[in-house]
Amino acid sequence: MTILVTGATGTVGRHVVDQLVQKGEQVRAVSRNPAKANLPEGVEVVAGDLNEPDTLQTALEGVNGLFLIISSDEANATLETQPKVIELAEQAGVKRVAVLVGYEEGPVEEALKNSGMEWTLVKPGEFMANILMDWRDSIRSEGVVRDAFGDAPSARVHEGDIAAVAVTALTENGHHGQSYILTGPQSFSRREAIRTISEGIGKDVQFDELSEEQARQNWRDQGYEEEDIDFFVLMGKNPPEIGHTVVPTVEQVTGRPARTLAEWVFEHKNEFL
Repeated sequence: MTILVTGATGTVGRHVVDQLVQKGEQVRAVSRNPAKANLPEGVEVVAGDLNEPDTLQTALEGVNGLFLIISSDEANATLETQPKVIELAEQAGVKRVAVLVGYEEGPVEEALKNSGMEWTLVKPGEFMANILMDWRDSIRSEGVVRDAFGDAPSARVHEGDIAAVAVTALTENGHHGQSYILTGPQSFSRREAIRTISEGIGKDVQFDELSEEQARQNWRDQGYEEEDIDFFVLMGKNPPEIGHTVVPTVEQVTGRPARTLAEWVFEHKNEFL
C-alpha cells in the first residue's frame, strides 16, 4: 500500500511521514521542491503543486491512500487546494483520503464526501507548534512573551497527535465518514500556557499583555491584512467553545492519551534556551 502525503515538510505532514515509515508503509511525498524536502530514507519524493492539480497526476499513480492538506503553515505561503485534486485521486484509484481541515470545511471536503472514496476529516484546534512561531524568539532573547488576550483559553493539540489520527484513519478500517475534532487533554489560557513553558524550560518567562490596538499594529507590521487581523481579534475576545472544550478523540482513535503541553515543552525545550 502506497500512501501519498501532501504538505510532507509541514508541521503535521512531517509527523505523518515519520509515523507511516515507522509502521512500515510505502510513503510517497509530494513537494514543490523535491531536492530540498529532507525526508526520511526510503520516502519517495515527487514534484507537484496543490495549487496546480494537474501536476499531481504522476504522484497519484499507484497510490491507495492520500493525506491532503487544505492550507499551508509555511511563512508567506499561499495555498488554494482545488476540488479537482479529489477528482484526480478517484480517477487514479485512491481508496482512502484523510484531509487536514482548516478553520472550516470548503469545496474540497464537499467534493470528497460526494466521491466514491473512503474519507476522514481531521479537525484540530490550535496547534501547540504555534507557540514556536508566536513566542519562541522573544522567550529565547528576552524571557518575555508579548501578546494580547491573556485570558483567552485554548485546548492546544500536539501536532504529532493530529498526525497519529490521520495515520490511523489511513491505515486501519472503521474511520470512513468520520469528522474528528481534536484537542489536547487540557485547556489553558495564554497566561497559564506561558507559566507551563516557564516551568518546563526552567527559565523565568514574563507575560507582557498587549492592548488590542498594540496587537493590531503588531499584526499589521507582520504583513497581515485587516480581514485577518479582525479574525485574530475575534478569536482572542470570543474564542469559539469548540477551540477550548477538551474532547477525548485522540485517545478514542489512536488508543493512547493525547500528549500534554508540558510534554510538548519538554520535547522543544532547547528551542527556547
